Amino acid sequence: MYKLTLFLLLITQAAIAQQWHFKDLSFKGGRSRYGDDISFRGLSVVDDKTAWVSGTKGTVRRSTDGGKTWDCRTVKGYEQCDFRSIYAFDAQRAVIANAGTPSYILRTTDGGKSWVEVLQSRDKAMFFDGMDFWNDRDGLIYSDPVHGHMMMFRTHDSGRIWMVMPEQYRPELMPGEASFAASGTAIRCTGDSSVAIATGGKVSRLWLSDNRGGRWRFEWVPILQGDSTKGMFSIACKGKENMIVVGGDYSNDTLKHDHVLYTTNKGKNWQAPTPATGGYRECVEYISKKTAVAVGTDGADITIDDGHSWKPLPAAGRYHVVRKARKGKLVIAAGSGGHIAILER
Repeated sequence: MYKLTLFLLLITQAAIAQQWHFKDLSFKGGRSRYGDDISFRGLSVVDDKTAWVSGTKGTVRRSTDGGKTWDCRTVKGYEQCDFRSIYAFDAQRAVIANAGTPSYILRTTDGGKSWVEVLQSRDKAMFFDGMDFWNDRDGLIYSDPVHGHMMMFRTHDSGRIWMVMPEQYRPELMPGEASFAASGTAIRCTGDSSVAIATGGKVSRLWLSDNRGGRWRFEWVPILQGDSTKGMFSIACKGKENMIVVGGDYSNDTLKHDHVLYTTNKGKNWQAPTPATGGYRECVEYISKKTAVAVGTDGADITIDDGHSWKPLPAAGRYHVVRKARKGKLVIAAGSGGHIAILER
């Protein structure tokens, strides 16, 4: 009976996976409309009309028609920056941060026509990994460790001013423990005051706070780790207890063990799905109550049971990031070679 039930579940999963597909609107005549040499890792989808992407060569794109067309802009004076983190509040206001040195945070209030630098650091240890907000005013950005502690800044005015958090309130990391700026989704701010941050490298842990970073605790995660290329790369959260984490080894993206896990008790216990995703995945995102999508350099997968089992999505490109509208149903993916796509069924 169990085998029959499992067989029917797998058949159902496969049928649902075939219903979903990425419609890539960025290519015409074999070339990207938005730059074959651009890699997108930052993505923020506000609603069913408004979305922003960011990436290499100081590139920021904005759509106000549900991803069908995109404004093409380069942030003047920051053409060498790789903007891997972005958070958009609406069609006019957004905040971006680069991965690299010097480290910058910039803000626009006119749809990306002009940008104001609101933070700069020339500390070579600084490397912004991700940024998220609880609401339109309160947010958190974090970087790789500085002097052994995760570096963090917080804002209470939609990113106009960023204040460094005192060292005693920041997680103390182990040697070789850092984070990955692969999609900006190794940090998730949820509810009114909860936040989760995934680390990787020599050590991979899930750091949790219930008071906006005032106190931290961690859970060990049995994901692939031990080298600088391995660990957790992304978190997806549902409610207070359910989480999916994905990652693996970006230097061996077809490796298929200990690279995707789920928990139903906020990280106290972890389970491996059967079957798992196709390999290394650098972003995971819930798109409905029990359905989530994971993307990576060699494909994409979908689950309809909170990460307990996965099926590959057909004809998925080399996407680095996938995000759902905070207010709506629009789902967009973006990646290398200027790829931008809409998830449809």
